[in-house]
Amino acid sequence: MKIFSMLLLMGICTSFTNLQAQEIADNAFGLRLGDSDGFGAEISYQRLLGRYTRAEIDFGYRDSREHDAIKLTGLYQWVYGIDRGLNWYYGFGAGVGSVSFEPVPNANNPNVIEEVDGGFFALVAGDVGIEYNFDIPVLVSLDVRPEYGVVGFGNFDNRFNFDIALGVRYQF
Repeated sequence: MKIFSMLLLMGICTSFTNLQAQEIADNAFGLRLGDSDGFGAEISYQRLLGRYTRAEIDFGYRDSREHDAIKLTGLYQWVYGIDRGLNWYYGFGAGVGSVSFEPVPNANNPNVIEEVDGGFFALVAGDVGIEYNFDIPVLVSLDVRPEYGVVGFGNFDNRFNFDIALGVRYQF
């Protein structure tokens, strides 16, 4: 039984190292287009840090009926190969931004319009996604980034955003 367990463990470790055999570009620059309570576009930059890790920095604008925001997010990601050119990744990070809210009717008197305070906000984020590295220097990704507001989210509907986005980046 011990020999079987040892062989099973060695097989899992070997397949795990084979799963990680992929190429990550040193740099990638492009756009990340998504939706989290309004359409948003982000300028995205990825930088290789280690053999299987990278940093991603996104600067973007979000637009919805209730608010407009600019946001800067930084993420640390681990990347794993699935098949030739196809990878999956996960990571975590944080972000800061500024928001302005649309005026809203007063709850007691709908004829009176109230200004809602906006300003600074901060968040923590997770990230999980899948990407395809084409033979040409283009990387296309689809990811989910759940974000939780820690500061300045008092006037938002809630503190949790579920951001889904499509990314297109040029690799160099």
